[in-house]
Amino acid sequence: MTKNTFISLAIWVCLAAVIYYFADNIQNPNKLNRLGNADSVVLKRGPDGHYRSEALINGEKVNVLVDTGATGVAISQKVADRLKLKSINAVRTNTANGDSIGYMVRLESVKIGGVSANNVAAMIAPGLDGDVLLGMSFLGRMDVRLYKGEMTISQVYE
Repeated sequence: MTKNTFISLAIWVCLAAVIYYFADNIQNPNKLNRLGNADSVVLKRGPDGHYRSEALINGEKVNVLVDTGATGVAISQKVADRLKLKSINAVRTNTANGDSIGYMVRLESVKIGGVSANNVAAMIAPGLDGDVLLGMSFLGRMDVRLYKGEMTISQVYE
């Protein structure tokens, strides 16, 4: 490999990395390091109209799709295996994709920014395409507001 070929290759790799970095930040603007640790977090809506974020489940970083229309927290089998989650029991579920079987679990903690909840009901959903669907078993404990393309999730103290 000549010196000029190597330099050209290095420039193309750097350019691809920069493009990937900016595309990822546009698609997923809600990274843990940007959310802070306050008891209220503001998520920006992605270009597809959904609210995605990084979160911590049992202290492990995962990607979540925040869904106020979902009854509970649904976790893909891939993420459940990574988190070493053990199911309590199997249940039949009815989702937008039809009937399926899910496996009930309890999460020690769920945290998004500085907003957190302990002992959260969840379900391992083997057919789930994404990583985690963050639904009302977590969000129902919070004050959630939608306004002008932003979702504000605030900790509620009882």
